[in-house]
Amino acid sequence: MTATTWGRSAFVAGPGCMAVYGLVRLMDTERGPGPAWSIGHLFLLAGVLLFVPVLLGLRRLVARQGATQGAVGTGAALGLVGVAALAAQAGIDLLVAYVSADHEAMRELFARIQGVPGVMPVIYTVVPLLFYVGLLVLLGQLAVLRVISAWRPLAVVAGAVAMTATLDLLPVAGLLFLLALAPLGRLVPVGKAGPVRSAGWGTAGG
Repeated sequence: MTATTWGRSAFVAGPGCMAVYGLVRLMDTERGPGPAWSIGHLFLLAGVLLFVPVLLGLRRLVARQGATQGAVGTGAALGLVGVAALAAQAGIDLLVAYVSADHEAMRELFARIQGVPGVMPVIYTVVPLLFYVGLLVLLGQLAVLRVISAWRPLAVVAGAVAMTATLDLLPVAGLLFLLALAPLGRLVPVGKAGPVRSAGWGTAGG
């Protein structure tokens, strides 16, 4: 599989992994430690990291339309910072489960880690939101440029709201992200092709 094919596949695999994590989480009644916790969080980590090529692909797509480089770079940068925070969160969750004997030990270790000044906003509450902000900036630009329909960024907004409202809606959020992003991978420009005009993508970008 070439790098380009892999990057395009990430538009499906990233949201798909998030949805799988949500389903595994719903089945994990003990909430760790155990196989369900570890498997679910491995899917979460994979899904988060797969959004790196998604964000970079969207940046290329927006830039190919002649959009302002500053706005394009800002959206991608914000999204990647959010990805880094979410990946760190998933990594911490995996590590805590690995070194803990039971759920009570996990709870105590999480309390110690989250009690470190700066950890909560940087890893758990504030910085992770930049992932959604960056993704929406890029999708919003594509909608304004009429490369994609406006409902796609709105679907991502709905997914983000569902996810932040309750983690039990993670499968729904993942499916909304999948619905919004899956067809966009094939729009990502390759080589030195010219701009993608909205008139040429009435079906794929609709």
